Amino acid sequence: MQNTHTLRRTVVAAGLLMAAAVAAPAFAADNYPSKAITMVIGYPAGGSTDLVGRLVADGLAKKLGQPVVVENLGGAGGVIGAQKVSKAAADGYTIMVGANNELAIAKLINKAVKYSIGDFTPIGMVGSQPMVLVASHKAGVKTAAEFVSLVSKSPDQYSYGSSGVGTALHLSGELIQEQGKLQMTHIPYKGVAPLTTDLVGNNIEFGMFVLSSALPQIKAGKIVALGTTEAKRSSITPDIPALSELPQFKNVDLNSWFAMMAPKGLPAPIAAQLKKALDEVMASPEFRKKMEETGNVVANPKTDAGKYINAEIAKYTKIVQYAKIED
Repeated sequence: MQNTHTLRRTVVAAGLLMAAAVAAPAFAADNYPSKAITMVIGYPAGGSTDLVGRLVADGLAKKLGQPVVVENLGGAGGVIGAQKVSKAAADGYTIMVGANNELAIAKLINKAVKYSIGDFTPIGMVGSQPMVLVASHKAGVKTAAEFVSLVSKSPDQYSYGSSGVGTALHLSGELIQEQGKLQMTHIPYKGVAPLTTDLVGNNIEFGMFVLSSALPQIKAGKIVALGTTEAKRSSITPDIPALSELPQFKNVDLNSWFAMMAPKGLPAPIAAQLKKALDEVMASPEFRKKMEETGNVVANPKTDAGKYINAEIAKYTKIVQYAKIED
């Protein structure tokens, strides 16, 4: 008889434990967030991803009622930060704002990258800005048409610089070469600062920048803007033509984008809460104004981030295969 009672108590206890385990995620979601959230940014402070990420973090903190603490985890073009988030607990307390390099490109060119886009829960696209092809005064060209004419006549005699091998800037340069049937030498720099110095100093003919990084030098007349890389002119710089306005570049449509991500397996109620808060932040006139000041256009909140990033991966895969890029 005693054994029967013991068995019953064991079964009841086990049932209570199972019920608690099932109820725990729902309870956690109902009370989310109950503590500070960490936002990982895979770049040092002051860069474009950091600037956008901090704007998002500040806005989310106000909407969610909890601190959103930025953790800059620079290294390997954003990969170290993305890797940390891909392995974090899927509880909504570790999120990231990432960019093309670590979310769409890194795995295509570096076999050492172990995560994939499937290791994240996409929350939403945040914003984007075009890249821009620029010329030094040494090149002696003022338009994209003059650029094509000059380079096509002298294959492999001209160089373009980017912020590094396998970056979105490098790949946009390769796409321009492919579409225009051009042959240039790619010079990878350790960031935009030394590339800017060489362009202003007339030590290299051409360069690829994100629009916000190039604008100060363009406005100062120290370098020449030849064209942006989106399908249409940027609303931020309507006076700079889109490269796609030339027939040979009609398929050039790339930009530098930012997305908010969480680890794979994030409970749907928490993902929905983060998405709602992000949408409210992005709808704020103050947020839009600050994004435009950094050269970015705020994303359409209806954009499906997962589908968008997978489409970007497909674009970059073709460019990597064409240019045979490996890091």
